[in-house]
Amino acid sequence: MASFRSFFRPRWSSVERLDGKTALITGANTGIGKETAKDLAARGAKVIMACRDMEKAEAAMKEVKEASGNENIICMKLDLADSKSIREFAEAINNGESQLNILINNAGVMMCPYQKTADGFEMQIGINHFGHFLLTHLLIDLIKRSTPARIVTVSSVAHSWSGINLDDINSEKSYDKRRAYSQSKLANVLFSRSLAQRLEGSGVTTYSLHPGVVQTDLWRHMNKFQQTAVKMVRSFTKTTVEGAQTTIYCAVEPALEKESGEYYSDCAKSKCSSSGRDDALAQKLWELSCKMLNIDWP
Repeated sequence: MASFRSFFRPRWSSVERLDGKTALITGANTGIGKETAKDLAARGAKVIMACRDMEKAEAAMKEVKEASGNENIICMKLDLADSKSIREFAEAINNGESQLNILINNAGVMMCPYQKTADGFEMQIGINHFGHFLLTHLLIDLIKRSTPARIVTVSSVAHSWSGINLDDINSEKSYDKRRAYSQSKLANVLFSRSLAQRLEGSGVTTYSLHPGVVQTDLWRHMNKFQQTAVKMVRSFTKTTVEGAQTTIYCAVEPALEKESGEYYSDCAKSKCSSSGRDDALAQKLWELSCKMLNIDWP
């Protein structure tokens, strides 16, 4: 019996080059982030790998250089669970880089036990949404000076599993790790949609995406039953190379310069949930995010 993998395109086919461009990828030391780094580097881009674990980042950087033949790769410390780290990282980028053409908000955690970030946010909404929201805010002026530029945010089909509880965004009243993950991924979609509206006419476009069910270490927080179920359907899941293709497509495909704020899956525009298209909810989330991060972003 043929597996669902036969329906996946193993690689997105394009000879598009990125010579002279700079791309920044969060969580680039593993999984689809590392595969994305390899691809963009092979297209000639300078790639900044933003990672929390520098030992793993150094090893991944060496692998990316060897795979792509591109030596213009650097790795830098970034902990999305700590706003101090995000601000220090952004300051280093703003002072050290003359341009930033592609920002890929890729890093994330999935269905972890209840924890809080250094700033007191529930870990999943804290890293997956608040961390990337703040990072993008701090880099947006540099990105605007680098047009045409793109901001790609990796979400998930899990965004459709539940809504967002704006009155208990940190899940302090009750915590369900699946629901908390879902609301963080819905926040990714809403953030990209809101950002597109605010950047209209600026030359900066934004995209959110579902990479597919990918064989990555994000599964590590699942219980034994869930991990066993995943292993049973492994042939129906994507490899990290396959899972990176929609991210690469959103970062590279020339035709997407005419689109912004849309949601993608399997290298094509896709329909997100009704909540993901709720502009009123997106505005409320934007205002709440600015308030909780203590930033002013009209």
